Amino acid sequence: MTRPSHLDDAGQARMVDVGAKDITHRTARAACRVACSPATVRLIADGRLPKGDVVAIARIAGIQAAKRTSDLIPLCHAVSLTHVHIDVDVEPDAGTVDIVADAHATDRTGVEMEALTAAAVAALTVYDMVKSVESGVRITDLRLVDKTGGASGDWHEDHTHDRSAVGEPARQVAARRDSDCAGPMRSSPE
Repeated sequence: MTRPSHLDDAGQARMVDVGAKDITHRTARAACRVACSPATVRLIADGRLPKGDVVAIARIAGIQAAKRTSDLIPLCHAVSLTHVHIDVDVEPDAGTVDIVADAHATDRTGVEMEALTAAAVAALTVYDMVKSVESGVRITDLRLVDKTGGASGDWHEDHTHDRSAVGEPARQVAARRDSDCAGPMRSSPE
């Protein structure tokens, strides 16, 4: 059995040496959902929450979080991010706020943790901003959606197995942005 790369010979945690890895373009997309009452999500959509514009502040928080990931995750390398984008899809009828975070870098290691951290902190920001009007808010379905680049190659989540995770509207937002800015959205191989 291969020893995990984050452990030294004595079994102690260590940061992996990525110095010999090739510098390549890497991307990652993560997503999560904030679930609350339709009335609360309507307040978000209408911009009527006491703390201000939830969507704008969640986007900024997600971008800031991506840039600070290596400060938050102990063994995570600092990477030179070239792009971070946060989509926030507010669905009052469903009582959901879907968040999709994209991170890009040209570096020796991937940006999965940056995308996941961005999505998580954007969701935590939504939670913080709505907790004064609703106590039962839930953050769910945080996950990596896809990643590209690096020696391990590309990986894509299979969206066909669970359509209840991040809903179709958030994927449509991400697909529209990708087609406008970065080419078509990648899909998983058949």
